[in-house]
Amino acid sequence: MARRLRTVGLEFTDSAPIRLVFAAEVSAPPDAVYRALAEDVASWPSWFTAVTRATPTDGGAGREVRLRGGIRFRETIVAAEPGERYAYRVDESNAPGLRALVEEWRLTADGAGTRVQWTFAADGTGPFRSVLGLARLGMGRSFRDAVRRLDGRLTAPAA
Repeated sequence: MARRLRTVGLEFTDSAPIRLVFAAEVSAPPDAVYRALAEDVASWPSWFTAVTRATPTDGGAGREVRLRGGIRFRETIVAAEPGERYAYRVDESNAPGLRALVEEWRLTADGAGTRVQWTFAADGTGPFRSVLGLARLGMGRSFRDAVRRLDGRLTAPAA
């Protein structure tokens, strides 16, 4: 059963009790990466394998996301700055122990490519925090693999 989470703003990415920050370089330009993140939401499962379904809601102001293992999120977009930043807050989830969550994707031009930084800012119960601490390495690997697949998708020659 989904529960309503605490409403937090974008500043939560700096103040959250749990902050996991990962970064990777891609050869695709920032605008292309942004479009994949913010405008082609339904394609997320093709490059981020932890995501099994992603659907825009509320005319693009929100998303519904399902992860492997049955975790579900209902989200509100809190930042949409083309070529620079895409962020969303989770409003409802069935994740045990989760109390608040904001994810931010920052894009910085790096030569002809992009530096992609993902911040996972959360609050939760003690057990949730412990599990997330243990999951840090796996989340980092999942992020790097996803960004590599996204880059391949964005830089593949047109057929």
